[in-house]
Amino acid sequence: MKIGIKVLGCPKNTADCEILAAVLKRRGHEIVESAEEADLVIIDTCTFIEDAKRESIDTILDFVYYKKLKKDLKIAVKGCMVQRYYKELKEEIPEVDTWIGVVPPNVVADAIDDLRDRVFNPNPVYENHEHLSLEKTPYSYVKIADGCDRNCTFCTIPSFKGRYKSRTKESIIKEVESLVSKGKKEIVLVSQDSTTYGKDIYDNYEVTDLLRDISRIPGDFWIRLMYIHPDYISEKLINTILDTEKVVPYFEIPVQHASDKILRRMGRLRRRRDLENIFKTIRDLSGEATIRTTVMVGFPGESEEDFQQLLDFLETVHPDRMGVFLYSNEEGTVAYTFRDKVDIEVAKEREEIVTALSWDLMLLSNERWIGKKIRVLTEEDSGEIVGRSWMDAPEIDGFVELDRKVDPGKFVEVKIEGANDCCLEGRIIG
Repeated sequence: MKIGIKVLGCPKNTADCEILAAVLKRRGHEIVESAEEADLVIIDTCTFIEDAKRESIDTILDFVYYKKLKKDLKIAVKGCMVQRYYKELKEEIPEVDTWIGVVPPNVVADAIDDLRDRVFNPNPVYENHEHLSLEKTPYSYVKIADGCDRNCTFCTIPSFKGRYKSRTKESIIKEVESLVSKGKKEIVLVSQDSTTYGKDIYDNYEVTDLLRDISRIPGDFWIRLMYIHPDYISEKLINTILDTEKVVPYFEIPVQHASDKILRRMGRLRRRRDLENIFKTIRDLSGEATIRTTVMVGFPGESEEDFQQLLDFLETVHPDRMGVFLYSNEEGTVAYTFRDKVDIEVAKEREEIVTALSWDLMLLSNERWIGKKIRVLTEEDSGEIVGRSWMDAPEIDGFVELDRKVDPGKFVEVKIEGANDCCLEGRIIG
């Protein structure tokens, strides 16, 4: 059967679907790029916030409409949205042929083979290490764990992903070895919270050990660790990232807010002074380290004073990369019951203010590299060849505009000659 795969949501879904693609291929199916070629389309959904849910529903309905034109097309919908809203979806969209929750790739493949629903208790990890890239990129996402044991009051993830669960180190290392042997130049390790990797299945093996073991794999490639929860980041982890060969000095630390009152209401453990100390520790240890953070505005009870504290914090710690999003009032969360909601127009205005500040901060961060030489990884972006340094994670950060074309998937030395608020401009010198 010819199967197309449409991935929505976070890089963990991409990691899942590339493992799934390898499983399906091993079972004799062919993975195709377009719906026109496909006998069956798999849609991997996201349900983290309202915008993600809307995108998932719109995508499902687009394929339902296309199914009216191509009547023999089969549709399979999988992932987080199915796990959370299975009964409602099955009733409202009967045109879908099979619904599949948060289950391992082998179980998804079983559902594809017999077109029967598979929605059980969530089981988000797997031991499969075969991998089939869905896009031609020099990087690949490798999921090291999934699920979450945190109690953030705004988040629904534990309700549909279940408790935190690590993959075994053996399966992760085998997957990375396979990817490197196929020419991948950057391995991006993803999970809901990478700081607690291994603690649920090992007595004396954690993410710092995993980083060192992956770094020992022969080959010239980068390792990037994503989703470093600030509540459990340690100096040991910071030092391991900075001192381990092949691990890029990139810290994605989603602080969410900086008002102690709001952090407490969010269910976060660290307070503003703790967060400032984390950023300072990283800055003191390395002049090359890049810190990316994410903040939320409009959380229930966020006063003007709380918002100003957030702005002051950002100007103080000066993140190099940053994302901002509006609070999403998700049913089933503790925050959903809070009555002191922030007016949506006020929240949107705050989002605009933080976004403008983020561009200013990123411009200042980028300008400090003018005149310096850095190593970048070339890749194709919308038909153009660009570079990406250790400072920029795939898909969410910027890139380096190059002065001439180079084959994608190469490491080159570049002298930075210009900068703006999202990108660097450089001349290849090596």
